[in-house]
Amino acid sequence: MNPISLQTTGNLRQLTADTIKAGSSRLGDSVDGTMDWNPVAAGLSGCVNGGAVDPAATAADRIIAGRYRLSTLLGTGGMGAVWLAEDALLQRAVALKKLTDRDGEDRPSALQEARAAARITHPGVVRVYDVMREDDEDWIVMEALSGEPLSAILRERGRLPLDEVTQIALQLLSGLQAIHDADLVHRDIKPSNVQVCRDGRVVITDFGLSSPRGAWGGLHAGAVAGSLSYMAPETLIDGVFGPASDLYALGVTLYMAVEGRPPFDPRGPLALLDSVLSAQPEPAWHAGSLDEVLVGLLDKDPDRRMDAAHARTCLRATGLVTTT
Repeated sequence: MNPISLQTTGNLRQLTADTIKAGSSRLGDSVDGTMDWNPVAAGLSGCVNGGAVDPAATAADRIIAGRYRLSTLLGTGGMGAVWLAEDALLQRAVALKKLTDRDGEDRPSALQEARAAARITHPGVVRVYDVMREDDEDWIVMEALSGEPLSAILRERGRLPLDEVTQIALQLLSGLQAIHDADLVHRDIKPSNVQVCRDGRVVITDFGLSSPRGAWGGLHAGAVAGSLSYMAPETLIDGVFGPASDLYALGVTLYMAVEGRPPFDPRGPLALLDSVLSAQPEPAWHAGSLDEVLVGLLDKDPDRRMDAAHARTCLRATGLVTTT
């Protein structure tokens, strides 16, 4: 990775300030790192408690595509609203995501997002069943997941026991491996996009920002979709997203679960940017035997960052694994 110079940091600070002032940036974070200033909710878990209700999507009992009856609004956000619905044909519960029209802003289409998720068949990745367009609205049909997003669990409980975090981490690593094996990068791993189901299954949701490996973005593009707290330094400096950047985001997510707080200064986007680029994470006082994994995943250099195989080995060596 290129060295982080004062000039680079200054340039990125100016780009961040400009995009926030222009209202075109979707760098979502909050003080606790689990909710968005401007919600970026786009998946089943990602939009729970994620923003104001979309007036156009409040009519329960509306039937979509002659088949899906909307039931309960699960949440909304900057990129969509998600409903619990009934599939009348197959008589099962599903989740319907209605994508928001962002007034001409370039965003992935419902078909692109659905295709990305549908390429992966893995219990740790949300299943996509269908995609459709009706009345100029884009809808994605997904499996209905039980349980809660990790962000909600952390708001309720503060932080989690190490054995619980270890189980979550191993399942997320497995799901990420499936995503990367499909030659995709998720690009938005964070607690609100991790669903912890009642049966213990941990599922990665929200493929609204996913892209092929090596996709270019970053602050140099002028506007960024994502959550700054979870963006790896190299994505901000070089603008390239890869498996290592997803693993960095996983490291921030696990740090949040262990400590109940973010690893970097959360007081605002500019202070946070400085911390992500140039500061070491705050010590993880509660990490115990997971400290090696957190430090390894949060390495600022993607070439030195702990990879998925090494992380799994370290997690299993902690003695905290209760199931295979």
